[in-house]
Parts: sequence; structure tokens; C-alpha cells
Amino acid sequence: MLIERDIRKELAILLQEYPVVTILGPRQAGKTTLARTALENYAYTNLEDPETRELASQDPKGFLSQFDQGTIIDEIQRVPELLSYIQVQVDAEGVNGRFVLTGSHQLSLHQAITQSLAGRTALLNLLPLSIHELSRGGITFDRFEDYSFTGFLPRIVEQQQRPTTAYANYYRTYVERDVRQLIQLKDASLFEKTVKLLAGRSGQIVDYSSLANDVGVDAKTIRSWISILEASFILFKLPPYYENFGKRVIKSPKYYFTDVGLLCYLLGIREADQITRDPLVGQIFENLVVIEYLKARYNRGLAADLYFFRDSKGNEVDLLAQAGRSVHAFEIKSTATFKLDQLKGLGRFAKLTDSVDLEGLIYNGASRKLSGNRRAIHFKKIHEIA
Repeated sequence: MLIERDIRKELAILLQEYPVVTILGPRQAGKTTLARTALENYAYTNLEDPETRELASQDPKGFLSQFDQGTIIDEIQRVPELLSYIQVQVDAEGVNGRFVLTGSHQLSLHQAITQSLAGRTALLNLLPLSIHELSRGGITFDRFEDYSFTGFLPRIVEQQQRPTTAYANYYRTYVERDVRQLIQLKDASLFEKTVKLLAGRSGQIVDYSSLANDVGVDAKTIRSWISILEASFILFKLPPYYENFGKRVIKSPKYYFTDVGLLCYLLGIREADQITRDPLVGQIFENLVVIEYLKARYNRGLAADLYFFRDSKGNEVDLLAQAGRSVHAFEIKSTATFKLDQLKGLGRFAKLTDSVDLEGLIYNGASRKLSGNRRAIHFKKIHEIA
């Protein structure tokens, strides 16, 4: 079973507008499958292959001369110097849709792209499958706990793999391997401790010093490790929203795992029913919702533009989404019961700014339209509002 991706429509449009389209995302999110199924007539090469990588590194002109048609180049971050030669070729040919590149590390890749392919490539971010995509593929669950425990990596879903075993292997083969390629780890156990502590603090405002004390390294190291996890699409940073609110506003970010299945594995959850009883059930649900909202935006080719709000008095809004000059504001609750007082934080925030044009509760209950610009939204319907 192969599930069609929502982002495919945007990919087709961008191929008509740019000579190069670069698809970024975590490992096993489906970048290669997307490119190869959407572009069956394109040539394909993978820079993870040692011989291919050596040829591309040693003789980039000779490597590119093999391909005289539309070409997919997988894992371009393995030979970033190839981007300069691609630039020369697409400038000479003047043809849109000439190359599709994929990459798993946005840190080094972004820098290389801005230097070599500025104005010549469009960027797409592909995250693991969304609830909407699963539904279209005939896969639905009644409970958010089942979505969270199973996770959204295509291979796990499409091949019905056991989530715990699959995420254990995913963590060892991709998370640890990729990180080791990017940093010199003297003690892998300290890094693993950091990742698990971050799982326990998903959706909380990060305190780098506190985290550093708990791990036994300095705050600079923690910041470096988190930036690597973010660059590898393991973590997503949700920054604070501070328009002109002055010093009252919290300035530290929150972090969420881009796949909630990995989050559950790191929290030691080994079956879906454990989530219901877990003290972090609210944080797991919030992680699911934030990332589903992010997927919906990325799948339309949009920037994230997502934030949260909290001030020094404890006033908070869980999720803010920029919509032009306006803002959509949402509270996130794992409950299935709707109560008006769940929207109090939105009311307080709306008094601070006149830019809010949609307020909502994303929760586990039925969707309903409320008075004015307010809505209650079931978590499966996030793609309809993002």
C-alpha cells in the first residue's frame, strides 16, 4: 500500500516554476518515494551509495553529464559541493523542473543552497504522514492514543510494523548515526539522556541551564545538540510570539518531536493504552496537534509561521499561526468535552492585539462553530483550518 502525499500538488507546480526543487525532511519521511512516484520519467541517483558519492565528489562535471533529462538526486547533503555545478548547468540550460534534490540535514544544506542555488530552487519540507493522508489511504483510528503510539513514518504504517521495535531501530540507525556524523560525541549516553529529557519536556518552555544541570554538560553543549536535532528534523522549535508586548513576554522557545511515535518510544510507552494513563498525556496530545498543523502548512508549500504566547503573568495561548497580517489563535486540550472557559486564554490574548481573526479550541471532541470567529475543532480536522 502506497499512500499519496498531499504535498504532491505543490511539487508539480514548483517544477513548472523553478529549475530545481529541493525536498527536505527527516529520514524515512518519504522524500524518495514522493519524488520517484510523482516523477516516474526522471532519472534517479542516490549519493548515499559510496561509489556514486565518490564519483560526484571527484568528478562532479562527469557525474552530472550522465543525466540529460529531469533528474532526482537523493541525499544531496552528502556532496554539497555538487550544488555549484548544478547551478552552472541549470543556468546554461534554462529549463524548469531539471533537478529534484532531497536532503535530511537542513543546517549544512541551507547554507550551501543559499550560496549556490539562491533564486534557482524552491524548498519543500516533507514531514511524516499526516492524519489526513492516512485517512485518504483508508487508515483511521478512533483515538488519538493510537495515532500517537503508531506514529506517522510511512514504512511503519504501510508495512504494519510493530511501533516499539521500529522506533528503537529508527532511533539507533538514524538519530544516533546522523548526530554522530555532525558532532564528535565523547559520551553517547549523555546525548541519549538529553534526548529522553527533551521528550519528557515536550511542549514546555526550554530552560537550557536546567537541562544542562540534569545531563551534566554545559548549556552551550545543550544548545548545540538541540540545534543538531532541529537541523535533522527530529525536533521542531516553536518560537514565542512577541509583537509589541515588551518585557512581559517569555522569550524562550518550546520544542516538539516531528514524529509523535518517536516521542512515545522515548517516553517508554509500549502500548497505546499507556498514553491514556500517562501523566504527560496532555503534552503528547499537544505535540500531535502542533505537528499536524505544521504538516498541513508544509504540504501547501507554506512556511511554518507558528508560535505560542506566554507572558510573565502566566497568560498563555498554545498555538498561534500567522495568516497574512492576521493571527489564528488556538488552545489545545486532550479532553473530549467542550467548555467555554477553555477559551479564556484566547479572550485575554485578543485584548492585547487586534490582529486575531480566528480563535479556536483543538481538542478530542466534535467540531462545532461557535459565536463570532470562534470554533471548536476535532484534531482530525486540523488540515481544514491550517
